[in-house]
Amino acid sequence: MKGTMIIDGRKVEFDNEKNVLEVVRKAGIELPTFCYHSELSLYGACRMCIVEDKNGKIFASCSTLPKDGMEIKTHSPRLKKYRRNILELLLANHDRDCTTCEKTGNCTLQELAARFGITKVRFGELVDRLPIDTSSLGIVRNPNKCILCGDCVRMCSEVQGVGALTFAYRGSRMRITTAFDRQIGEVNCIDCGQCRAICPTGAIAIKNENCKFWELIHDENKRVVVQIAPAVRVALGEEFGYEPGEVTIGKIVAALKMLGVDEVYDTAFGADMTVIAEGQEFVERLNTGENLPLFTSCCPGWVKFAENRFPELLDNISSCKSPQQMFGSVIKEYYKEKDKNDGKETVVISIMPCTAKKAEAAREEFVHNGVRDVDLVITTQELALLIKEAGIKFEELEDESFDMPFGLVSGSGVIFGSSGGVAEAVVTSLLEKKPDNISKELMFKDVRGLANTKEATYQVGDRQVKVAVVHGLKNAENLINKIKSGEKEYHIVEVMACPGGCIAGGGQPVPVTGDVRQKRSLGLYRLDRSSQIKSSEQNPLIKSLFEGMLKDNHEILHVHRKEKADIE
Repeated sequence: MKGTMIIDGRKVEFDNEKNVLEVVRKAGIELPTFCYHSELSLYGACRMCIVEDKNGKIFASCSTLPKDGMEIKTHSPRLKKYRRNILELLLANHDRDCTTCEKTGNCTLQELAARFGITKVRFGELVDRLPIDTSSLGIVRNPNKCILCGDCVRMCSEVQGVGALTFAYRGSRMRITTAFDRQIGEVNCIDCGQCRAICPTGAIAIKNENCKFWELIHDENKRVVVQIAPAVRVALGEEFGYEPGEVTIGKIVAALKMLGVDEVYDTAFGADMTVIAEGQEFVERLNTGENLPLFTSCCPGWVKFAENRFPELLDNISSCKSPQQMFGSVIKEYYKEKDKNDGKETVVISIMPCTAKKAEAAREEFVHNGVRDVDLVITTQELALLIKEAGIKFEELEDESFDMPFGLVSGSGVIFGSSGGVAEAVVTSLLEKKPDNISKELMFKDVRGLANTKEATYQVGDRQVKVAVVHGLKNAENLINKIKSGEKEYHIVEVMACPGGCIAGGGQPVPVTGDVRQKRSLGLYRLDRSSQIKSSEQNPLIKSLFEGMLKDNHEILHVHRKEKADIE
């Protein structure tokens, strides 16, 4: 639909915008919203985006189609009054302890209260406080800070297909909760943190473990080794004024050294190991024809979703540990003798874009004789808080490089952070003739990008290998149902829980829009193009590791998953 609207006395053309709100924003006017998100269904509950037509009618712009000749006002005296009233009512039913809130400085409610000059609330404060839910290993839910925008409910249901959160009760008793009002850690939540990423207040926050970080740092009997996931380097800078996608890994390493970390390594090295191990596993399955398609195992949110929803597919999921867990195992093995000689204990801290990685590190299959492969996981956001707490001027830091011997990585390992990167890396490792930058971009264009579901076919030796890439677990569920019905057939399926992959993980800086995802993804692919080592098996350190320490010790790279009976 095309036409022209009159917005605050100015003519504004529209062309297929799906609602009046988008036309208003196109005109350069930022109408406030709580419940509107362009990637979710319309809810129209918060009423902050109301506008007034020439006849004095007030309506929600998010749920109204634009019409040719429509005339509206966006900030009339009536609208200002109504918005202020809405904000006051929200604040009256809200925990106002903003000084200690995790969302302070990045809270939409706080921002809009300041924008509309709310310095005093005429209504009484919240009296009946609900218990805070800390049962999840990845997130914390504080219902006293919830404004009932429903963003988390729709994200969990429409994008992730999990449905762990829903509305309950009616009227003034309405709130967002889980089935039978259980704690979030007791239901089918997969710890992906996408509810936290979209929450406009502090009602859902990352489970902060920075205190544990400081305890390990200041323990003289600990050797603190940190690994940094690929997606962190194109997002952390946003917390310090950099553009999304700008690579700040040199400053991140420098900051960690200033915080007191002993060694800093790249999880992309773990990704390189995963490529080799998963490539070998795939060739074995291809030759036997058993347990195909091979589903990737890098995303813990996806693995938990499969355990809950598709336990019959567990044999199809790669037995390889995720890069985080694989690298943690190798680090512990590598420092075993040195720890004995030095009288120290090596602890592994992961810097991850993902809240589900916290839950993954705590899984029983990654704990051996009481020792975890990864001792602590902190997210990108938590690292930003650590840097700020220490008073480090991030933007003034001189770049530092990763430590050796695990500081050399391939471009294939780096692109694991973006949807399609794992599949591309595994296929590249299987190709006899490795593509250069130009031919690589052409060859893998069908599995790159942010489309929900992508597919491609590659010639590997004398076989044609069919590949599918999917992100967002609702999309994954749809694809799996097509595979089970026989409508689709693949050899490799890469699944990422978060839209866009790890670049948009639940522990990354917010907001995460389509534009932000695109910039972060391009940042990783730029690193791939500039990398001297294109493919994981070309990494000389990986070769020496597989020929040395891992030669007779491959089992530390693999995991025995729960039996179906244990899950059901």
